[in-house]
Amino acid sequence: MTTSGPRPPWVIIAAGIHQNGGMDKANFALADYLLEREIPVHLVTHDVDPSFQKHPLATVHLVALPAKSFYLGEFALAARGRKVARRILREYPSAQVVSNGGNCVWPGINWAHYVHRAWSGPKRGPFAYRIKAALAAGRARRTEQAAFQRARMIISNSKRTTNELVKYFGVDPERVHTVYLGSDPGWGPISPEERASSRKLLKVPMERNLAVFVGALGYDDRKGFDVLFRAWQMLCSRPDWDVDLLVAGRGPTAQDWQAKVKQAGLDGRIRLLGFTDQVKSVLAAADLLISPVRYESYGLNVQEAICRGVPAMVSASAGVAEQYDSEFAPLLLPDPEDAGDLVQRLLAWRSNQVEWRARFQPFGERLRSRSWRDTAVDFVSIVEKERPAEAAALSRLHSIETPNS
Repeated sequence: MTTSGPRPPWVIIAAGIHQNGGMDKANFALADYLLEREIPVHLVTHDVDPSFQKHPLATVHLVALPAKSFYLGEFALAARGRKVARRILREYPSAQVVSNGGNCVWPGINWAHYVHRAWSGPKRGPFAYRIKAALAAGRARRTEQAAFQRARMIISNSKRTTNELVKYFGVDPERVHTVYLGSDPGWGPISPEERASSRKLLKVPMERNLAVFVGALGYDDRKGFDVLFRAWQMLCSRPDWDVDLLVAGRGPTAQDWQAKVKQAGLDGRIRLLGFTDQVKSVLAAADLLISPVRYESYGLNVQEAICRGVPAMVSASAGVAEQYDSEFAPLLLPDPEDAGDLVQRLLAWRSNQVEWRARFQPFGERLRSRSWRDTAVDFVSIVEKERPAEAAALSRLHSIETPNS
């Protein structure tokens, strides 16, 4: 498929450009909006929505995963991204190139969804895992430093991310623009029928109160499930605690947590669901979402819960907490390490459970009013307002030093 038309194309370099996953949804929305405006796009990616492969203005450059390794795939994605960007800019000097974080060092637009320098988890787990994690983290920090410093413009997903770019990389704040993530209009209020259907599917009795945790169970404990587990142990020792916990997520520690749950005698109060692509349905069954994260540049799972009308308790440091008005402060965790504080906040929520659900309905309406298309519109608007700097971009293009890491 050959890009045609008078309008300069965009090149989007991203691991995924589809509708499964936060960063992937954002990249999908950007590409979809550009095509809606009849702007040609080149998509350099490991995984793409099939609709783009059929679109006459989209050129897909699929990058295979060497040995099915995402770590090795990062090198391949970066190399292909640079190759495609160079070729397109030679033909269209005013073309736009968008990379994601450190996935491809390029002096164009960088969409920052995560800052590896901002989080360093505990060094635990099997030796081979720790070695692999250390290599991946080291490379991520090196490439993101080069990428953020060389980008002419950075789009961040939260003010937290913006502040970290300035703090860790000395980025000029004027080069960074915050664009919040959008929402899917289908993730709306939960009807009684949907709630009943979801609970039946998940085998959750209608009369039981249910909290959910959605996130990976990794050795770095970034999502804070260890703190939530300690809090749940304390809560379940109380005769008045009548809320069960459903955990949706997989990871290398999932089996260990399953054993710990059983050992603690909580297998009737905590259920590990494993990986599921039915998060929308899980939220339909929920009374509360809990996300005691230690680091989260944004937190799309929290936003999705709120859009569904489900109250969400999250660490105050998470990017999504910027969306909370002061009236929701009791559901923001000031210290994600403090299991005792989490217990007290959960008890306070339970004592006013009906009121909290009612108060979150307008909040959900507000977040639902911002679609993924709105995110893409804001992104493109910021780029188009920038005075074109084609000469500078071209001169920098030929002076790029490709990292060996």
